[in-house]
Amino acid sequence: MSTLTYAVHDSMTMLRRNIKHALRYPAVSLGPAMMPILMLLLFVYAFGDSIGAGLPGNGGRSAYLEYLTPGVIIMGVAAGAMSTSIAVCQDMTEGIINRFRTMNITRSSFMTGHVVGSVLTTLVGLVLVVAVAVALGFRPDASPAEWLAAAGLIAAIAFAVAWLSAALGLISKTVESASNKPLLIQFLPFLGSAFVPAGSMAPGLRWFAENQPFTPMTETLRGLLTGSAVGNDGWISLAWCAGIAVVGYVWSRSLFNSTAKR
Repeated sequence: MSTLTYAVHDSMTMLRRNIKHALRYPAVSLGPAMMPILMLLLFVYAFGDSIGAGLPGNGGRSAYLEYLTPGVIIMGVAAGAMSTSIAVCQDMTEGIINRFRTMNITRSSFMTGHVVGSVLTTLVGLVLVVAVAVALGFRPDASPAEWLAAAGLIAAIAFAVAWLSAALGLISKTVESASNKPLLIQFLPFLGSAFVPAGSMAPGLRWFAENQPFTPMTETLRGLLTGSAVGNDGWISLAWCAGIAVVGYVWSRSLFNSTAKR
């Protein structure tokens, strides 16, 4: 077997381990999906009529549900950062990592298993979010190709966020700190176009909203699902995903290798 084959085999083993953990503790795995669902219910029923009246066409609650759902989906991706950070920190602080280092396994498989496992559990949680949105009346106007592109975009965002949150888990000394460090990632969609158009914000906040990563991601997903124009947001989103993934991968690899030398 080649080195690449061994790496893939070991990564699959670590992935199965993380999937088993997710199945054993579904409340932890699907927990990140609960907050987007609660925000969806709150904003649609509490503020949907008033905010929807300000949207083009004055469509009220139904128009706001159509506008809000893509943003809530992106929020669900960001919410998965906490569970990834906690899982990595637990393995690093509870001693299992020392056991792995005594075994003849590829060193990179530990992080790869966590990242890919995080992407899969995030996607499963988002299926629940979309199901709730459809039950509320969300009717996406997307072709099969657009659905496939939307799924690919969500997976790319989840992959990038997972690598960054894995690095945050590596620098955390306790599980409590690991749960706090990804809060900025989770908060960023609120400061984008997830809940209200960026153009309606105050000038300083509008500049930040228009230039942070989750706004083009939200607008791209909104365009794919609802038929609005995507424009350059698609390429900008992919560029952000690539940049965040590279930073997270390099950072987490450096941190993991430095801990191995202690």
